[in-house]
Amino acid sequence: MITVREAQDMLFGLVAPLPVEHVPLAQAADRVLAHDVKANRDQPPFAASSMDGYAVKSAEVQLHAMFKVIGEAAAGHRFDGAVGAGQAVRIFTGAPMPEGTDFVVIQEDVTRSGDLFTITDEPGTKSNVRPKAVDFSCGSTMSAPRRLRAADVALLASMNVPMVPVARKPVVALISTGDELVMPGDTPGPDQIIASNTFGLKAMLESSGAIVRVLPIARDTVSSLQMAFDLARGADLVITIGGASVGDHDLVGDVAATLGMDRAFYKVRMRPGKPLMAGRMGRAAMVGLPGNPVSAMICGQLMVVPMIGKMLGLGENLPVRRTAVLAQDTDANGPREHYMRATIQNGKLTPAHSQDSSLLSVLADTNALWVRVPHDPPRTAGETVEYLEI
Repeated sequence: MITVREAQDMLFGLVAPLPVEHVPLAQAADRVLAHDVKANRDQPPFAASSMDGYAVKSAEVQLHAMFKVIGEAAAGHRFDGAVGAGQAVRIFTGAPMPEGTDFVVIQEDVTRSGDLFTITDEPGTKSNVRPKAVDFSCGSTMSAPRRLRAADVALLASMNVPMVPVARKPVVALISTGDELVMPGDTPGPDQIIASNTFGLKAMLESSGAIVRVLPIARDTVSSLQMAFDLARGADLVITIGGASVGDHDLVGDVAATLGMDRAFYKVRMRPGKPLMAGRMGRAAMVGLPGNPVSAMICGQLMVVPMIGKMLGLGENLPVRRTAVLAQDTDANGPREHYMRATIQNGKLTPAHSQDSSLLSVLADTNALWVRVPHDPPRTAGETVEYLEI
């Protein structure tokens, strides 16, 4: 068996960044920016008022000074003339500053009568003017790679970028295997269960940026598995769930081999998730996940999500380990790296009452995985431990 880190390195070696495509700005949210993008304009493209008030010359601003209003400027409608001594322009937030002005006296600080106003409250020293290009200038760069958040999309719009270069989304084919499985909504027989892994992994991988194709359940026969692999053609990554162990009905490895899979590894020194397999099938990477629900989900988080990140051009990034204080005494760990379901609350980590890899209810009720190295000694409450967020 290989270590978790060795498995992750081998998995990274099975995939590469995908080609670039251009999408409309309205479809760019949560996509990964593939190339640097430059602004096509200054923002703002002119000096603009940041308040409602009166645009004047700063040299004339003082308490009790009087001005004559000669025009008006609003957002989208500048005042075209020049402002002379003792003159002012009524101005609103976002409007271009008129020629000859560099200060906005806010409307609350003046008393107006007809076309005249007097500064009746201390105007202060703040100009209330946003300088031209104070946000960004033409040629400013948004650097890639980055996953585009709502704020990034807003910035790209302000930069006047209508089409955005993004990494193509990886296409993942999910194949659940086993005679015991039926899809949610179907009526299971007395010896059958619902195919939960498929939908948990679909949600996980789609939130990571992949397009997931859920294929029909492959039964425990060579012909059914061959048909499933045939349906997976064209995917960038093929994931099987279950059937990768060594039982009489675990056929995934043998069938994949007959179809030309070049195996990279089989079995990882981890708990849960030991029967993990990976390789390449033609142009696609292939990962065989364990069938136990918690094992499949944890292996998906530790192994497959980082692969998706690399395919999207985000590099070879592994889940970030954080630290917390252990809330209770815990026995020694066994010979495999153990990812124990746990809850983080107020900076303290409490292991779940059961670590059975079939219990999805425990996984759903926790928010962390306590990472324990092989043969980790007994731990006492108050010690600092490492964990991953889930």
